[in-house]
Amino acid sequence: MIIDSHCHLDFPELAADRAGVIARAKAAGVERMVTISTRVERFAEIKAIAEENPEVWCSVGTHPHHADEEDGIPADELIELTKHPKVVALGEAGLDYFYQHGSRKAQERGFRAHIAAARATGLPLVIHTREADEDCGRILEDEAAKGPFRAVLHCYTGGRELAMKAIDLGLSISFTGILTFKKSESLRELVAELPADRIMVETDAPYLAPGKFRGKRNEPSYVVEVAKVMAQTRGVSLEEISRQTTENFFRLFSKVPAAKVAA
Repeated sequence: MIIDSHCHLDFPELAADRAGVIARAKAAGVERMVTISTRVERFAEIKAIAEENPEVWCSVGTHPHHADEEDGIPADELIELTKHPKVVALGEAGLDYFYQHGSRKAQERGFRAHIAAARATGLPLVIHTREADEDCGRILEDEAAKGPFRAVLHCYTGGRELAMKAIDLGLSISFTGILTFKKSESLRELVAELPADRIMVETDAPYLAPGKFRGKRNEPSYVVEVAKVMAQTRGVSLEEISRQTTENFFRLFSKVPAAKVAA
């Protein structure tokens, strides 16, 4: 078994062929997929996908790109939405200073509201952070001082300092097809160093297809390619990486049942 801990099955690139995408994932041994929310206002669509497919679970949250559009959504509203049985995480939320589609103040407000919801529910927060290592680390340390919460830094491309700070705070780190790119030597060095019980794999589909499929639409079945490179980097077998990352997933996303999903 292997898990795609982060994909976007509602995005147009996958929606038209969603049944085929899910079927190919199952055929590749991907037995769980979490389709990640980027806008609370579109949660009904995300929820419907999870309800219709036994292999799929979902999150609820606001991507930093949409922080201004959804500024002011309180933690209590997020908490209420997590009561649905298929909602297993908060987010993705966080900071993105690369595109800066959302103002930094709104991004931080949203980030902190999602952390509060994660703390209150015990569900993990899926954190998006890009070109914002210093502020992300500051907020994580500040919020951790208020009380523990669970989280994963998804699609990690940041520096070693933030990664180790996250590890020290008890968080996990997940990697995408970027890990397979030729120019990602520093990322692979980091993957080789991280504790085995804190790493996960994902696709972030439909984006960031692994090197083998570079330039094509990404999909959950390709998470196996990420796992292969992670295994090579850490000097272990694909089977070991699949086992370890799957265990890590179920420990963090503890609302997802570990038993085999009925066909």
